[in-house]
Amino acid sequence: MTIREIDERMIAIDEAMKSDHSEEESQALIKEYAELTTACENLSAHDKVFLARHRKRPKIDDYINALFDDFFIQRGDFLSKEDKSIFGGIARFHGIPVTVLGHRKGHNITESMEVNFGMPEPEGYRKALRMMKQAEKFGRPIITFIDTPGAYPGLEAEQHGQSNAIAANLAEMSALKTPIISIVTGEGSSGGALAIGVANRVYMLENAVYSVLSPEGFASILWKDSNRAAEACDLMKLTAQDLLRFGVIDGIIPEPAGGAHHDPDAVFKAIERMIIKEFNGFKRTSPADFARDRYEKFRNIDEKVRKEK
Repeated sequence: MTIREIDERMIAIDEAMKSDHSEEESQALIKEYAELTTACENLSAHDKVFLARHRKRPKIDDYINALFDDFFIQRGDFLSKEDKSIFGGIARFHGIPVTVLGHRKGHNITESMEVNFGMPEPEGYRKALRMMKQAEKFGRPIITFIDTPGAYPGLEAEQHGQSNAIAANLAEMSALKTPIISIVTGEGSSGGALAIGVANRVYMLENAVYSVLSPEGFASILWKDSNRAAEACDLMKLTAQDLLRFGVIDGIIPEPAGGAHHDPDAVFKAIERMIIKEFNGFKRTSPADFARDRYEKFRNIDEKVRKEK
């Protein structure tokens, strides 16, 4: 069975278990579900791309509702329009004021179209930077959730300064004197992901992917054939396990068998534990050290990758 077939069957069993069944039928469903979870233990990189893009995967508003209190949304870049593909604001995490933001993909096709499928335009990155600069001013930690196929490549976005907005975020985030935690929850592609990912700590969910571009784009450029995307996934080393080995990320957040959408609460609790642990470590770090440590972290990634190879 392919990962798509396994996932569809697991979802069907999840729904079936909500109905009344005889003891014998329930036990049969439980047994089948256990067999399917075993089949999810050795997923390929291409399988992980499928799960990272899954429509039912938790989105940023799910994480905000589950992890934070007193969320107050912030809108606009104070220059142009409101870009709905970047969502964020001020909240409290265990009583601590924080700034939280990330890419917004939508839970269904209508929402996805409204938020441009999580592909920000320059206004979105300027909004994100405005929120992060404000967080620095008031000493609030920043938590970003990354889930995007990339920055929007449209003509209007380029005319409005897409590359400049991304570059400005990279430069400004490098120097912010407040702690930043970034979590890749789904797919993180290209500068569209990195523009809110220059962090002191970078984590990925177990089945998330993080790469310079999509596997389809990689295959189209290298072989002029997007149908070789599965082959590209193996070459790109885009899984959380690959990137932890190369030192690109700092840790992996576990997911339930079959993906985060099968038990979102377990994922929320794992992220909560991680943030608490990191916040406790940040207590011993000065504001100037946050910027210096972040700068050194990203400057040294290339050396770590060469050593691993």
